[in-house]
Amino acid sequence: MADPTQDAVTVTQEIATSLITQAEGFVTGLMRPWNLYQLAIAAGLLLLATLLARPVGARYHNWLRSREDWPKWRLRFALLIHRRLRLILFVALIWPLIWVMREVTWPSRSYLLAILGSLAFAWLVIALLTRLIANNALRSLVRLGGWIWVTLFILNLTGDAQGLLESIGVSFGSTRLTLWMVIQALVILTALFTVARFLSHASAANISRVEDISPSMQVLVVKFLQLLLYGMAVYIGLKAVGVDLTGLAVLSGAIGVGLGFGLQKVVSNLVSGIIILLDKSVKPGDVISVGETFGWINSLGARYVSITTRDGREYLIPNEDLITTQVVNWSHSDDFVRLDIYFGTAYEDDPHDVRRIAIEAAQTVDRVLTHKPPVCHIVGFGDSSVDYILRFWITDPTGGLTNIRGNVYLALWDAFKANGISIPFPQREVRVLNDPAKRPD
Repeated sequence: MADPTQDAVTVTQEIATSLITQAEGFVTGLMRPWNLYQLAIAAGLLLLATLLARPVGARYHNWLRSREDWPKWRLRFALLIHRRLRLILFVALIWPLIWVMREVTWPSRSYLLAILGSLAFAWLVIALLTRLIANNALRSLVRLGGWIWVTLFILNLTGDAQGLLESIGVSFGSTRLTLWMVIQALVILTALFTVARFLSHASAANISRVEDISPSMQVLVVKFLQLLLYGMAVYIGLKAVGVDLTGLAVLSGAIGVGLGFGLQKVVSNLVSGIIILLDKSVKPGDVISVGETFGWINSLGARYVSITTRDGREYLIPNEDLITTQVVNWSHSDDFVRLDIYFGTAYEDDPHDVRRIAIEAAQTVDRVLTHKPPVCHIVGFGDSSVDYILRFWITDPTGGLTNIRGNVYLALWDAFKANGISIPFPQREVRVLNDPAKRPD
C-alpha cells in the first residue's frame, strides 16, 4: 500500500523540478535579442513614467486643492490616483506602443511587452478596487493575494502553483488538509464575511429607519441578522472548501463543556442581553442610574451596555448587572422627570408668600416645564426654619440634573432676596458650667 506522505513528497519534487525547468527556459528566452529589446523598451517607459509623474503629480495635486467641496469618498479616490500616478502613466504609455508594434512587426516581438502591460494593468485595477475595503490589514492581504494570483494567471502558472500547494499538507486519518485548501478557505471566507458585513450594515440602516419598531427591538433584530449572516458565511465557506462538518459535533460538545465551567459569566451576560432586548426595560437613549453611575445609554451590546456620563466618560456595564441590581430608568415609560429640592425660611416669613414666590421663581428657569407647573409644600417645622419641598418637571434628563437643580436654587436665592425672605441658619446657645466668673465670692 502506497504511503500518502511519500507520494506527496514525490509530487512536490516533480512540480518543483518543472517550475525550475520553466524558469530556466524563461531566463534563456530573455537572452534573445528581441526580448532584450523589449525589456529595454519597458525600462525606458518606466523611467519616462517616473519622470512625468513628478510634474504631472504636482499639477494634479494643486488641482485637487481647489476641489474642497468634493465629498470625502471622491477626494480619497483622487488621492489614490495621485499615489498610483506612475503606474497609471506606465500603463498609458506601454499599451499604445504594444498596439503599434503589433501592426508594424511580428507579434512575438511585442509578446514580452504585452505580458508586462497586462501585469501593470491588472496590478493597477486591483490596487484601485481594494481601496473599497475599509480594514487596512484585510485590504493589504487581499491586494497582495490578488497581485500574486493575476501574476500566476498571466504567466500561465496557476496549474503548477495549485499542484504545488495541494502537495503540501498534513493528514488526519482519512482527511488530508492541504495548503491549497487553507488558501481557498481564507479567500472564500473573507469574501463571504465581506458580503455578510455589507448586508448586515445595510439591513441595520434600513431597520433603524422603521419607526414602528422600538430601539431595543431594532438592536435585537440587527444582532440576530448578524449572527445568521456570519453563521451562514462560515457554513457555506467550509462546505465550499470540502470540510466535513460532521466533525463539528465533537467541537460543539467541547464548547458546551467550556461554557459550563469557564464561561458562566459570558453566557450569563449574553442571556441577560437577550432578556433586556426582549423585555424592553432599557433601550438606546434612555437615561439610567446604576449605583453611582448616571448617564444615557449609548449602545446595547451582546455582553455589555455602553453608558455615557455627563463628564464624557463611557462606562461598560455588564448586562448581568442590569438584571440583578436596581436600575433607575429616568425615561422608561415617558420623558417626564420630576426633581425635588429642599429649602427652609425663617418663622417670621409668611408661608403663603414663600410658596408663591418659590413656584414663580422655578417657572423662570428655562428647562422647567410650564404645562406641568411646579408645586411647593411645607414638610415640617424645623429647629431654625420652616422646611419646604419644591417639585418641578423637566423632559431632558440627558442635559443633566445637578445643573438644573443649581439653576432653580439660584432663582430661589434671587427671588427671596428681592422679596425680603430670609434663609435662617442654625443658632446655638452655649452655656459654660462652673464658670469661675459667676461664682459667688
